[in-house]
Amino acid sequence: MIDDILAALPLGFMLSFMPGAVFFVLLETSVIKGFRAAIAFDFGVLLADIVFICIAYFSSYRLLQSIKDEPALFVFGGLILLTYGIISFIKQKRSKKEVVKSESKDIIKNNYFGLFVKGFFLNFINVGVLGFWLAIIIAVGPKLDMDQSRIIIFFASVLGGYLLTDIGKIILAKQLRKRLTKTNILKIKQVISVILIVFGIVLLMQGWSPSDREFVNSAIETLEKE
Repeated sequence: MIDDILAALPLGFMLSFMPGAVFFVLLETSVIKGFRAAIAFDFGVLLADIVFICIAYFSSYRLLQSIKDEPALFVFGGLILLTYGIISFIKQKRSKKEVVKSESKDIIKNNYFGLFVKGFFLNFINVGVLGFWLAIIIAVGPKLDMDQSRIIIFFASVLGGYLLTDIGKIILAKQLRKRLTKTNILKIKQVISVILIVFGIVLLMQGWSPSDREFVNSAIETLEKE
């Protein structure tokens, strides 16, 4: 069991630093809204990962095959990210004063449940995450003798390492909050909006370009052979 945990922790650490929309929004939430808000957001992200892991573990390859061949899911997720990023960016450019006022209120009164839901859906709309967890299960499952208890311990350790690393990132990012001005808050949110737009475009390209989904395809082909 100890060996399984030690093998899982580095993977959790690596996942925490993988660049993506979740990575940047987590840092933004920590800097602007504080520790508790960022934790609420991160718990939503973790719940989406747990759902993906369960789907990858319990689903038949036929379901995963249909997901692999359905570019509409990538397009749908990309459109959500792209639309959210564009609306957020336009809103901030339209009225800087209103954005600053509303953001100041958010720092004092955070909607933790809303942040939890935001973290969940921001991670869940990326179907590529499902492909990643599927590939991990295929890679480590035989090494764990497909023992359910060992698999649970392994993935719990991965997510535990992920959470601990995120807490460290949140604490470090929170230190920047003391230096925030209203102008800096606006700039941070504008940068995050642009990043969300970029990742939305990437997801759309994955939907329109089957070659970009090679990672998911190879994982499912491996599952079929077994």
